[in-house]
Amino acid sequence: MEREKGTAQPVLILAIETSCDETSVAVVKDGNEVLSNLISSQIETHRAFGGVVPEVASRKHVEVITLVIEEALSVAGVEPEELTAIAVTQGPGLVGALLVGVVAAKSLALAWGKPLIGTHHIAGHIYANRLVTELKYPCMTLVVSGGHTELVQMEREGEFRIIGRTRDDAVGEAYDKVARALGFPYPGGPHVDRLAREAEEAVPLPRVWLEPDSYDFSFSGLKSAVLNVVNQSRMKGLTPDVAGIARGFQESVVEVLVEKAIRAVKSSAAKQLLLCGGVAANGGLRTLLTARCEAEGIELIIPPPVYCTDNAAMIGAAAYVKWIHDGGTPLDMVADPGFSLEKWSV
Repeated sequence: MEREKGTAQPVLILAIETSCDETSVAVVKDGNEVLSNLISSQIETHRAFGGVVPEVASRKHVEVITLVIEEALSVAGVEPEELTAIAVTQGPGLVGALLVGVVAAKSLALAWGKPLIGTHHIAGHIYANRLVTELKYPCMTLVVSGGHTELVQMEREGEFRIIGRTRDDAVGEAYDKVARALGFPYPGGPHVDRLAREAEEAVPLPRVWLEPDSYDFSFSGLKSAVLNVVNQSRMKGLTPDVAGIARGFQESVVEVLVEKAIRAVKSSAAKQLLLCGGVAANGGLRTLLTARCEAEGIELIIPPPVYCTDNAAMIGAAAYVKWIHDGGTPLDMVADPGFSLEKWSV
């Protein structure tokens, strides 16, 4: 189902993303040109609770979804009849939040007579890289976010095979838990990253490599080691070296992520290494991964920060791949908080 076969008509996809606490709507042309990408953030609302409250997130999506859709179309200068299809995050994510987006997308598809494209959230993160440059297959992707830490091998467009994943905490989750222990507000990851790069010395912390041939990750032990250092300092009546702990934690996390990603690329025929997910905005990770890839002669693709965190433009990019290979999704599609990336493969 190549783009509008036999015509020069562009594929215009209205994409909706409501998997967690960002209400985002975008209009994407031909899978790589962003005409609009509106994001309504709930960070200030959830900061008071120290993390995302699912019920609150769902209600906030309901409050703003219609306005964000209207604004995205206005900014793009596109009328509903010009659209090719409506895309929406089907999963994974918070089920209540996903439902808001899915219901909105189905309503638009029915009202405007447009096909619906159910899209995988992590596929969206991966294809955010296509908003930067053309992807070369086979390629390897390091996914780092609040809910996911995975190494994903892609032999061809739209095909995903997970070769490594976290066995406990996702890296973004570990950052937020450590940040909370160090006294930072939600979201804590950016505070840890900033302080880690300002610290003169690092408090030594362990690296968790697991089995020699494993591409899996584990961060719960590292998180416990941080808590142990903090508690020991306080028991001695000392003020914890927050900057040193932040640097030690970040160096441990980043070293393991980078080395496993580099090893995965070198052991495969990957032509590119893609970085994606909210933690891809982390300065320490971007700096070390860039340096290691340059030293190894590996082509590294990293989206700009706006496409690293949850946004609808990435959903539009992934939906385009689904559309040209498989077409639309049945209207009886349901939100799936445990949606499998590998099963979404085209």
